[in-house]
Amino acid sequence: MNKISILTTGFAALALAWATTGCEMVNQATALAADVAAAGGVITPDQAESTKRVGTAVTKTFQDITPEQEYYVGRTVAATVLGQYKAYPADDLNGYLNRLGQALAQFSTKPETFGGYHFLALDSDDINAFAAPGGLILVTRGLLKCCENEDELAAVLAHEIGHVEKVHGLRAIKTGRLGSALTILAVEAGKNLAGEQLAEVTKAFDESINDISGTLMNSGYSRKLEYEADAAAVAILKQAGYNSGALVAMLENMAKNWDASRKDFAATHPAPADRIRELQKAGVTSSKASANARQRRFLAATQAL
Repeated sequence: MNKISILTTGFAALALAWATTGCEMVNQATALAADVAAAGGVITPDQAESTKRVGTAVTKTFQDITPEQEYYVGRTVAATVLGQYKAYPADDLNGYLNRLGQALAQFSTKPETFGGYHFLALDSDDINAFAAPGGLILVTRGLLKCCENEDELAAVLAHEIGHVEKVHGLRAIKTGRLGSALTILAVEAGKNLAGEQLAEVTKAFDESINDISGTLMNSGYSRKLEYEADAAAVAILKQAGYNSGALVAMLENMAKNWDASRKDFAATHPAPADRIRELQKAGVTSSKASANARQRRFLAATQAL
């Protein structure tokens, strides 16, 4: 098995982990319900406290997600993306993306995640990139081909790191859907969860993954969040010693391929011209400057594209 196969398998290996976590919570509630039923339906103070803990666990799963939980959510989201896009089998390119991306991540406000940052090229002509929670970043060949030098590629990766840094993926979860699950766990504490209630609680966890995946692949983030990621990218690039104007240059490259009718980047991001205007307001202007050494390694790594 080559490096790409190992990495792809790793992304997919825990695809059901998040749903499993949800089922474990449901099992706790079900076990409690069985105890209460055996006691004639009378809830003791200890059982009431247990019910409260189960309900709190459900709430915190989405409102106060731990780094470990974020990691498992991200793995599941990445596996969902890889169900639609195949990994690009180019070890040299993917090794380069990881060295560059992980170096850039050290200059973000979130330099470490539970599972670490990982970068992978996708075998698609679509112009797109996906930042799953926890630092799993996927970039299509189409977007990589828009880059003309390492600084522009660094700008792409820094933007995606910005989404991770700002926890944009987790914000996509619709917390309103959790109310029914929490209510059912509390109400059903005095009896066994019926199939319908059990299905509804489990569905809440499953749909949270769909919320994130749907945002990444279909609806996209709001303009505000995209501008936040651009601002984070500028800060990362400056601190890492890269040309922050490369982000504007990269957006200019993308504008040449912009087609509002396309279902890739055009469907999930503001128009490049809008993002360029926001960056110019912050004093960031286009620049193609890139050190010779950077250009040599960029061309060597991307020649397979």
